[in-house]
Order: sequence, then structure tokens, then C-alpha cells
Amino acid sequence: MKCLVIIPLLFTAFPLWAQGMKPSAFSFESKEAWLWLMLIIALMLLIAAVMLKEKVSALTSNYKKHKTEAYKEKLKEYTQQLNSKQIEQLLQHRNKKSFRNAGNILLIFFASLFIFLPGSLIAQTPEKPDASSLLGEGGIIITIILILIPILAGLILLTIKISNAINRQRNKMRLEEAAKLAEYLETLPDEEINDVLKKRKEALDYSLTHNELSGSEPAEDSRGLLNISQEPGMPIVAIKKKALPRPNIDPALSRLVLWYLGCAAFWLLFGTTIGEYLGIKFVAPDADHVSWLSFGRLRPVHTNSVFWGWASLGMLGLGNYIVPRVSNVKMYSIKLGWYALFFINAAVIIGSVCLMAGINNGGGEYREYIWPVMLLFGIGLALSLINYIKTIAVRTTKEIYISNWYMVSAIIFTIVISLTAYIPSWQNGLGETIVQGYYMHQGVGMWFMLFTLGIVYYFLPQQLNKPIYSYSLGILAFWTQILFYTLIGTHHFVFSAIPWWLQTVAIVGSGGMAIPVIAGTTNFLMTFKGAWYKIKDSYTLPFFLVGIIFYFTGSMQGTAEAFRSTNLIWHFTDFTVAHSHLTMYGIISFFLWACIYAVVPRLTGKEAPQITVGAHFWMALIGLLFYTVPLMYGSTLKGLLWLNGKPFMDGVKLMEPYWLWRAIGGTLMWLSHVFFAYNMYKMIKRTNEVDVKSSAIQQLEKDSSFISPAKSY
Repeated sequence: MKCLVIIPLLFTAFPLWAQGMKPSAFSFESKEAWLWLMLIIALMLLIAAVMLKEKVSALTSNYKKHKTEAYKEKLKEYTQQLNSKQIEQLLQHRNKKSFRNAGNILLIFFASLFIFLPGSLIAQTPEKPDASSLLGEGGIIITIILILIPILAGLILLTIKISNAINRQRNKMRLEEAAKLAEYLETLPDEEINDVLKKRKEALDYSLTHNELSGSEPAEDSRGLLNISQEPGMPIVAIKKKALPRPNIDPALSRLVLWYLGCAAFWLLFGTTIGEYLGIKFVAPDADHVSWLSFGRLRPVHTNSVFWGWASLGMLGLGNYIVPRVSNVKMYSIKLGWYALFFINAAVIIGSVCLMAGINNGGGEYREYIWPVMLLFGIGLALSLINYIKTIAVRTTKEIYISNWYMVSAIIFTIVISLTAYIPSWQNGLGETIVQGYYMHQGVGMWFMLFTLGIVYYFLPQQLNKPIYSYSLGILAFWTQILFYTLIGTHHFVFSAIPWWLQTVAIVGSGGMAIPVIAGTTNFLMTFKGAWYKIKDSYTLPFFLVGIIFYFTGSMQGTAEAFRSTNLIWHFTDFTVAHSHLTMYGIISFFLWACIYAVVPRLTGKEAPQITVGAHFWMALIGLLFYTVPLMYGSTLKGLLWLNGKPFMDGVKLMEPYWLWRAIGGTLMWLSHVFFAYNMYKMIKRTNEVDVKSSAIQQLEKDSSFISPAKSY
């Protein structure tokens, strides 16, 4: 528990401490760096040593028992616990007077041989790091710590190997124990064999007929309580549990939610189809020469359609379901929900056409829509906010559930952010640059992230069928995200003409974001405590788990990118592209998919094919890794190339293979969206197939004088 308290403090204090240093003060030539490195290694070794100590203590305790007189009593206890087959084998052995099998000796030999293998691995001496490299910069150190997470996993794996070796040693002792037991059984007197073991074998061989309680008559389900499926299901995929239809849902609200989610799925497929084409153009830049399809026009079409179309509509649709559920009342106005859907769809459609025609807001990232288009989106948000607040105001529950805190705050912040970004009075010079950083980062953190976390706080406990681990951690994450995230926009413009103190404030705020991220991740993972076994039977929980993992790694990566030393390398490279996909796709999209797969079957009573849900999950995850990891690696090399004064074209040539991986990963991601759209179709479509049983009943009710064709003759 002490470690859980110290770790968040380290994540918070270390960035602030590194920020106050000179650019080159933190390197492996300094004592502080070696002190931190030794502290981390010592902590890892301490944890491993404690775990191994417990195992060795148990092993030593068992070994000491071999030397005591009480061991003979244990052998007698083993004898009394023999089952029928073992007793029969023992009796046959006694009759034949055969020698004991010597195979145990070989097993003991191999077990003792393999136990010494991990020791040779531990004895290797690590190489000393090069003190003259760029690894001495403070921001680089934090990034290396994040990259060292797989190395920590390797240490854990090594600990498991050593633990397995200890288990082999324990098995060796058990084999020796088995040999002693065999010797003890060999020397048992015949009287004890006849009086004790033979009687025990007769008792063990007795079995019931298994119809003592039910009788011999066949079972009859006169009440219709049993529902036996005659379809065995697909043998190539694991059968998952079905979602139960949710009773007492307003049909009008269900229809509204499904329309939101259906439109969101359309914009996901549309936007990522554009993105797929852009990824191909990286490999084949001369694919077309049409102005409307140029990279500069299509790129904002891709980002804005997935931002304001896919993610925004998906979040608002799920919010329309959650707000009345946790408030225990009906939605204030279904009509306002439809109006909001209309305005947001109109904004994305008109905005996409304008961007392809070259009509934009002057190049501000994620701010490319001109203000009349964004006004339509803002009206949709305002209508949704009114609907949510009016619903919460008449709730029958005493408290406001945490999901409503997150979702209502997200809409309020987004309206404020949009007004700030589009009011023209300060849109000149440095003012526009500062506002752009504020808008761009708050759009991600205070709209998408804040709203999505509110959704997860409802659906994750629902899918696990247990309450959220800690309400207090959720409130801590809520307020600290509001405190720190609103400060960090200008870390996108480090080394610019923006005042140095404002850049430093953004960097400090980025370091402080470790608090809500660690709090939220801990809350979600601890909610899984005692319910990890449910993952194998669910097709929604894997999506939640991946989203939680990327929530931690992607957010901490953003903190690492904020430092001046790392910003110097990664800014203006494809690293930011990889990071944005790691967060917007790995966090937001995976969470939305998890919630959609959880709620739609409850509204429609129809499940998506499990094999296509699995294809969606694995293609999206593998595609994301293929997309981001090569880009991050290649962009780091590219940044170092620029620092060494190499020409720009050298960086372009360097990135060529990594852009190919980007296209491959993007293709897998796009294919996963095709599967998702198909799954949505299967869950939402109306069935036109005639139900024979229902039709027969309806005919009987319609015509009480119905005569069977067989009787008419």
C-alpha cells in the first residue's frame, strides 16, 4: 500500500524537478541520474526478492518436515486417502511382488538440472550506457522509463521463470516423498491391507444410480422453464455470454439512441475510408491529381469526420441512454435529441464538402470548419446540454451519479472552447496561436476524454455486474483533470514566440496529468478485481481492457512529449500522428465500441456474430500497433537526423518503410471498421423472416373456425 502512495508522488514530483534543471543537467554523467536508476532497479529487485523469499520459505519448511518424526504420520495420512484405482494397483503390486519403478530418479535428475538454468541468466553483466548520448536529457529519461515498461515485464517474466524453477524443486521433493510413500506401502503388513484398504476400496467402488431423487420417470417441463438450444454454435470460436434485453426502455428513446449510434458508425467508416486513401498516398503520392482529393484537403476531412461525426455522435448517443437511466426518470425531450442529431450531422456533411472544395478556417488543426458550420455543431451541443440538465434536475435519486458529472462538464467545456476558438477578436498573431493550442488540446481532453470516461463509469460496472471500485478516485480524477488539462495546450508550441513562462506552465500541467490518469486507471483496473475470469466469456470486456491500457500508456506518453528535450526531437514529425491515433483510437474508439456492443443488444435483442466481433477486435488492435509503433520509432530517428543537421529529404527517405507500415496498419484498422459496420447492421436490422409459430397463433386468433388442410379432406 505504501508503494501505491509513493508512485503517484514520484510521477508528479519528477517532472517538476526535471523542469527546473538546465537543458543538459540531467544525464548519466550526473549522480542524480544514477541515483534514480539505482532506485528503480533496487525497487524491482526488492519486489522480486520478496516474492521469491516467500516461495523459498515454503520450500524450506517442507524440506524440514522430511527430517521430523511427524513425517511418518503424514505417510499414514496419504495411505488413508488412496482412491479405488490406486488401492487396486497397490494390491496388484503386492501380489506380483514387483520392483518399484525407477523413473522417479530420472525425473528428479532433470528437475535438478533445469533449476540451475535461470541462474546463468541472472549472472550476466549489463553493459554501461553511453554517457555522451542524448539519453542524458530530462524528457528523454521519462520517455525511456515509459519504454522500460516492457523491460519491467521481462523482469517479471524472469521472476516467473525462477518461480517455475522453485516449483520444479518442489516437485522434486514431492517425487522423493512419493518414493518414501511407496517404500512405506511396500512394508505395510497384510493385516492392514485386508482390514483397511480392501474395505476402503469396496466403499469407494459403491456408486449411486443417480435417480434416487428424480425417480425413473422421464422429465417433463410442464411449466416451460427450460430453454435448450439445439444449435451447438460455431466450433472455431469460444462461445460468449449473450446480453440480456433491457426491459422498460422507452421505445422512442431506444430509436433515438440507435440512430445516433448508426450515424456514428457511418461517419467512422466514411472518415477512415478517407484516412485509408491518405495512407495509400504516402506510398503512392501520384495516385490522383484531382484538387478535391489532394492530401491537404482530405486530411482535415478525415480528422473532422471521425472527431465530430463518429466520436461525438457515439458519445452523445450513449449519453442519451445513460442520463435517464442513472437519474431514474424519462429523458426530458426526445424531440431535442432528434434536433441535436440533425444539426450535428448537417455540420459534418456541410463541413466535409467545404473542406474538399477548399473552403476552410485558415489551417488551424481540428478547427478547419468555418464558423457557420461549427455553429451548427454548437447548436447540437447546446440542445444536448439542455436535455441532460433538464433530465438530471428531475431525477428521483438523491445524488448525481459520477457519469453525469463527466458528461455534462464535457459539453459545457466544449461550448466554451468552441466560442473561444471562433470569436474573432483575439484571432491575430500570437493570440491565435495560443488559442489554437488551447482549443486543439481541450477538444481532445475536455470533450472526448472527459465524456468517454463518464460513459465508462456506467458501462464497465454494468458489464462486470459490480460497483465501481472507488467513487472517491473518480472524483479525484475528475477535478485534477479539470485543473491540469486546461493548462497544457501551449505545450504544442514549445520553442515558439509564446512567452517562456506560459510554455513552462503547460509542461508542469502535463506532468500533473499523471494524477488523474493514475487515479482513473487504478479505479478501472481495481473494478476488475475478483472478476477477471469474466473476460473470457465476454466480447465487450476485452475492448474495455484495451482502452484502459491505452488510457494509461497514451496519456503518459503525452506527458513525456511535453518536455522541451523530447519536444525538440519529436515535434513536426510523425510521432504526433502516432500519438494522436494511440489516444483517439486506442482509448476513445475502443471504449465506444465496448459500450456500443454492450447497449445495442439490450435495445434490439439481437447479437452480432461473435466471429465478426472477434475479427473487429483483433484487426483494430493489431492494425493500431502496426500503425503507431513503426511511426514512433521512425520519427525518433528522423528527429535525431534533423538535430544532426541532415537535409530534409534524408528524413523523407528514412520514413519510407515506416509509412508503408502505416498503410498496412491503417488498412487493418479500416477493415475492422467494415466488420464493425456489419455488426451494427446485424444488431439493428429488422427481421423480415416469418415466424411459423407466431403466424400460426395469429391465424388461430383471427379465425376461430380455422380448419386444418389435413382435415378438410
